Amino acid sequence: MTRILAVADEVDEGMYGDKLERLQPDLVLSCGDLPFDYLEYIVSRVNVPLLYVPGNHDPDLRPGDDTFSPLRAERPSKGPEGCVNVDGRIVEAAGLRVAGLGGSMRYRPGANQYTQGQMRWRALRIEALARLVRGRGRGRLDVLLTHAPPEGFSGNEDDLAHRGFSAFIRLIKNLAPKLHVHGHIHPYGVPQPIHRLGGTQIVNAVPHRLIEI
Repeated sequence: MTRILAVADEVDEGMYGDKLERLQPDLVLSCGDLPFDYLEYIVSRVNVPLLYVPGNHDPDLRPGDDTFSPLRAERPSKGPEGCVNVDGRIVEAAGLRVAGLGGSMRYRPGANQYTQGQMRWRALRIEALARLVRGRGRGRLDVLLTHAPPEGFSGNEDDLAHRGFSAFIRLIKNLAPKLHVHGHIHPYGVPQPIHRLGGTQIVNAVPHRLIEI
């Protein structure tokens, strides 16, 4: 059993107290739109891997524009110290294989925003990487980490800025991860249920969730 602390979008001031010690995660996943110094603080306190994807309010962490190039393999060169950017990549940590796709629907000029078609290309690359890994006998994808939700799970599909991506539905159906964790959708204090699509749990992490898989 792996204990995952998922964080997103809103700083939880309780993390600066004893909450992190009580949660005792084996892995931290950040879904984006959090201050870098907050992530650096968390990773320094828990001393376990912290994987993250950027949100639409984060700076552009790509070394170049890969919007239309799903085969690019460059790794980001900046970001919070001690943390690993998994945007567009598959990374193994704490015994789990995690794929990441940052960003939201494009609703204005700015970094980390994509049309449905652009995210479809990015998701296809993840699917190709996952099949390559599986072909090498290294097992399945365990976690899909994104900033935005899958289409139909945002609660407000009429709001372009918070609309989910249809490409995530395809990834879940084709790769069957145990968990899809996302942020971007603020619950405003209302507890959010865990949804399921097939055998995949879909969890809104804002502001934080502890998940065991």
